[in-house]
Amino acid sequence: MGNNRYNSPSREDKNDEEASVIIPETAHQVSNDSWFQVGVVLSMGVNSAYALGYSGTIMVPLGWIGGVVGLVMSTIVSLYASTIMAKLHEVGGKRHIRYRDLAGFLYGRTAYLLIWALQYANLFLINIGYVIMSGSALKAFYMLFRDDHMLKLPHFIAIAGVACILFAIATPHLSALRVWLGFSTLFMILYLAIAFVLSVQDGVKAPPRDYHIPGSGENKIWAIIGAIGNLFFAFNTGMIPEIQATIRQPVVGNMVKALNFQFTVGVVPMHAVTYIGYWAYGSVVSSYLLNNVHGPAWVLGVAHLSAFFQAIITLHIFASPTYEYLDTKYGVKGSALAPRNILFRLVVRGGYLVMTTFLSALLPFLGNFMSLTGAISTIPLTFILPNHMYIIAKKDKLTSLQKSWHWLNIVVFGCVSVAAFVAALKLTVVQTQTYHVFADL
Repeated sequence: MGNNRYNSPSREDKNDEEASVIIPETAHQVSNDSWFQVGVVLSMGVNSAYALGYSGTIMVPLGWIGGVVGLVMSTIVSLYASTIMAKLHEVGGKRHIRYRDLAGFLYGRTAYLLIWALQYANLFLINIGYVIMSGSALKAFYMLFRDDHMLKLPHFIAIAGVACILFAIATPHLSALRVWLGFSTLFMILYLAIAFVLSVQDGVKAPPRDYHIPGSGENKIWAIIGAIGNLFFAFNTGMIPEIQATIRQPVVGNMVKALNFQFTVGVVPMHAVTYIGYWAYGSVVSSYLLNNVHGPAWVLGVAHLSAFFQAIITLHIFASPTYEYLDTKYGVKGSALAPRNILFRLVVRGGYLVMTTFLSALLPFLGNFMSLTGAISTIPLTFILPNHMYIIAKKDKLTSLQKSWHWLNIVVFGCVSVAAFVAALKLTVVQTQTYHVFADL
């Protein structure tokens, strides 16, 4: 594999060793996908099985006004921030197919390494959440037919982890998801449609619900702040450059089309099921909506299994930057079906997913992982850094007012990130005191 070396234009006063960054070529496919396929990939993230939890993790702590306004505003702001990031894909006369590559070009080697660590921590936390979600869905399916508690949540998380490993072996890179996108879309339609219809039926029959925001005093405030972190987690990936790397030329124009699709058509199902779930069950709705709905066992079983399989497919999207790094570092090339490459994926990707699965079973607090991920990495990667990068990249073309606007975004989202981190950490500590490790939630 070849390497590209460039010097950060913003670090010219530093020595070459500090400012230079070596960028490896990629072992994965680049510029292979249509804007529509990329739009579907982005929409899969928004409407993943996580969407079944937003009634409980966003609407309950924020209520009708805060929840609806927050989700709508977060949609608009996330589209704006993601578009900024997409427009930075081609800076300095070259493409930047990884987030850390762009950071290295604009800031130098130190930022390259820091952003690398931050992004991979973000994706790792997201993947932990997907394993928890898939394990919870599988447990819910099991409980439909057997209520003996012989198998507990950690067992189902382990089964989900094995399924994720098998899928990672079978799917060499992000562009290879093409046929699986159809299955993922089908699974997504099934669990969202079933959740929506059964929630409507329950809501029509139910007595008046309590929409009062639960909690009091300090705990209520922390829950609200944590829910704000969930708002931004719901729409953003922290890996726009990596997804954009797969899109065909013109990469900026096509990525903007994909983002417009994601934040218009793509977000409608998530918004709909979030609002209807809260309407139907009020403040008692759980962080997994299918636990609240009532209906025939076979219908609920289809929904649970759909959520299980869709979470496994979507996890692969967020694990793909890690896989790309490992494949590139160790020089994976040739046919994906070559025994050497299959064995490599089994050992290396399997090891990564074993660690992910273990931590998922250790602390299976899904709502807190959403808040923690949003605070630690999603907000900085999606809102803070893109605005600052845009100032650096376009500094000679921006007016003072435009620069002030971007700095305002940096300060506001910096404060939100810190507050959400403290809230998520506090709520996680409280839950670890309430529940033991490897809890059966």
